[in-house]
Amino acid sequence: MAGVPSLDIAEEIRSLQLDSAEVNGVINPEDAKPEEVEVDKMEEDSNDNVTISTQEMQAETSKVKDKEVPVSEDVGAPVEMEEDNKKRHLNVVFIGHVDAGKSTTGGQILFLSGQVDDRTIQKYEKEAKEKSRESWYMAYIMDTNEEERVKGKTVEVGRAYFETETSRFTILDAPGHKSYVPNMISGASQADIGVLVISARKGEFETGYERGGQTREHVQLAKTLGVSKLLVVVNKMDDPTVNWSKERYDEIESKMVPFLKLSGYNVKKDVQFLPMSGLLGTNMKTRMGKAICPWWNGPCLFEALDAIEVPPRDPKGPFRMPIIDKFKDMGTVVMGKVESGSVTEGDSLLVMPNKTMVKVLAVYCDENKVRCAGPGENARVRLSGIDDEDILSGFVLSSVARPITAVTEFDAQLQILELVDNAIFTAGYKAVLHIHAVVEECEIVQLLQQIDPKTRKPMKKKVLFVKNGAIVVCRVQVNNLICIEKFSDFAQLGRFTLRTEGKTVAVGKVMELPLGYNS
Repeated sequence: MAGVPSLDIAEEIRSLQLDSAEVNGVINPEDAKPEEVEVDKMEEDSNDNVTISTQEMQAETSKVKDKEVPVSEDVGAPVEMEEDNKKRHLNVVFIGHVDAGKSTTGGQILFLSGQVDDRTIQKYEKEAKEKSRESWYMAYIMDTNEEERVKGKTVEVGRAYFETETSRFTILDAPGHKSYVPNMISGASQADIGVLVISARKGEFETGYERGGQTREHVQLAKTLGVSKLLVVVNKMDDPTVNWSKERYDEIESKMVPFLKLSGYNVKKDVQFLPMSGLLGTNMKTRMGKAICPWWNGPCLFEALDAIEVPPRDPKGPFRMPIIDKFKDMGTVVMGKVESGSVTEGDSLLVMPNKTMVKVLAVYCDENKVRCAGPGENARVRLSGIDDEDILSGFVLSSVARPITAVTEFDAQLQILELVDNAIFTAGYKAVLHIHAVVEECEIVQLLQQIDPKTRKPMKKKVLFVKNGAIVVCRVQVNNLICIEKFSDFAQLGRFTLRTEGKTVAVGKVMELPLGYNS
């Protein structure tokens, strides 16, 4: 299990998560699960490349969902959301190693739920054949740009929407390739549920799972970013090297369970395994027959997604929406996930940290114009009073009465995972801070105290440096004002990761903010 944090680290991660469950105002103790608040492992690299551009998004919209209305035409009356509001809304991120079948699975879901017609599929099939990539045609539904189709790799976080009997889902198809981990982070930071796609094909599971493979890093990052529930789908079970073999399925499950536990997941409550074929659509919308797989008695993918319970959020809390992208369209439009509170057409809000007063002209969810968007929704908000050039990724749309804090330094509790080249962690250590949509260079200016991992209490001796596996309270400084919250107040805006040279070196939570900011 090289590269996996030690058991002490696992316990610390779990305790952070438990803390956060209390904090999130989870009402039902059943829901207060350890994974609830993952230590932010992964707000990784630059969010600039993260979201799909307007044109791509609109192009995708028209391809994927005939009945969707592109943004620019949404000038009429708001769509009544009463029907939809009866259905809960969940964000699902597909994560896993490159070539595990994430985009193909996402494309198949859209096809099976009626979001893509047969004619479009035939067109994609023809295009894929022309590129001698016959088995990639389903992935073309999610991978809409030419670079992705030629290489067969997802570069940006694709988005699409589908519904089941009880729920509305937004699919975030995150890239699995190592170079695009920063984009994957942005996808996971918006998600409620993770679908970890694993290839059962001989050799492919092993490549993704071994040290350096993206299966491990994605799981750890998803956990810290707040993806509390995980569906592990063992894909490509129809492959000739597998042929729906129970032995192969059991082998993969037995290797993944200990690792998922170490990453902080409560496997019994928050993780579910199921076999399927993304290319053929087997065991996705309907359960497969015994003729195909005589040993499987569990649910299909749609049933498993419908059955997942996520903790309630507070629609009446102070409004918080970290901005992940912005563009011009009859005003300035910002995109993000509502983390707390609700936004309604006509509201006056603040863009932080530059304290600009703005008015909400329109709100969109899943391409439809709506009157109001609540917590957990991926919203696009059209604003007046600010130019898109004055907004950066990581700014936060915030309530006027209780604005989010903007700081240049804060105290944090850090869990050191694996320092690059066995470096020593001390005052003066520099790294890249990822917290919600913020990516900023930071410096550790002071180590305040070391925490004993066994007793969870501060050690008495003065701390000058720490090594791998240590838990330390320190003061972190950044060059520009950033919008963050104490972990105890808003877990999603108070957990972060530190990265150096493309590796996650520490995960942490914001403990204290300096007095006097925002006053």
